[in-house]
Amino acid sequence: MIIFEPEKIYYEKNIFSYKLGKRLYEKYKDISWIEIENHNNISKFRKSSNSDFSKLKKNLIIGVRKTHKFVPNYKTSDFLVPYTSSGCAASCLYCYLVCHYNKCSYLRVFVNREEMLEKIIKTSYKSEKELTFEIGSNSDLILENTVTENLPWTIKTFAKEGRGFLTFPTKFDMIEPLLDIDHKSKTIIRMSVNPEEIIKKIEFGTSTLLKRIDAINKLCDANYPVGILIAPIVMIENWKEHYEKLLQTLYENLSSKVKREMFIEVIFMTYSFIHKAINKEAFPKAIELYDKDLMTGRGRGKYSYKNLLKNEGAKFLRNEINKYFPNTKIEYIV
Repeated sequence: MIIFEPEKIYYEKNIFSYKLGKRLYEKYKDISWIEIENHNNISKFRKSSNSDFSKLKKNLIIGVRKTHKFVPNYKTSDFLVPYTSSGCAASCLYCYLVCHYNKCSYLRVFVNREEMLEKIIKTSYKSEKELTFEIGSNSDLILENTVTENLPWTIKTFAKEGRGFLTFPTKFDMIEPLLDIDHKSKTIIRMSVNPEEIIKKIEFGTSTLLKRIDAINKLCDANYPVGILIAPIVMIENWKEHYEKLLQTLYENLSSKVKREMFIEVIFMTYSFIHKAINKEAFPKAIELYDKDLMTGRGRGKYSYKNLLKNEGAKFLRNEINKYFPNTKIEYIV
């Protein structure tokens, strides 16, 4: 089991106006607390060098979320919703939350959870159709839950008061607090998976593949709707062999119930010059993810795999998925 134990806590003073802020202080009162003005602008962190990236990840930032804008989404949800955390304590080398000035990637939790969930619930009744709200696009809520214990409260409250569905992905296996609660099948949990080779060399600080599979089996047994998110596809050496082995491992270890009920999403990796700069200094012995022969520019400072290669990869993955899981819906490959 992976549990995040922060070394220091940086906090906005207004967090103590909220029950969760007071509870987190009691939980971590033996840790050094440092007051800040704004969780989104910590000058000490902005001035840190790229080599300090891993050290910054050991801190916990607690604040009040001020942005509540719902962003339309067209994949497995209707909206991407800012929720109770942003960033993560793990260190996946490709993480899209990594950005300038060491600002975004460390774990920030927000104590005004009642305000955020209330807006989701009110919005859920404004549409003629049932909406799906992605609440985990900015963080990993299973990891966050080891800090805040927000998830059981969120799932139970939405099950009782909301309409439609919540959804989030995870790379972690600490799902026991979710198994015995009344969720009314209104929360869809998607397990993000990759070949073990990539988990070991690229997804630092996350659960192993087999633990992730065991977790999704348990969640499905507890009657949660579930999905498998194969993401991101990283074209390391012999990548086709690695992903075929991944699908074989999924086939051999996923429960019959998961295989019957799951859907699959596939996303190819997007990288950036910021990742490249940080990883070179923070993880000098790690695998180099940028490959000029495979990648092309995509927007400002970003790289993606060349279209011809990506199309070939999508065809390969679709064929392999259909071979192992012929009755499973592939939501998208992007």
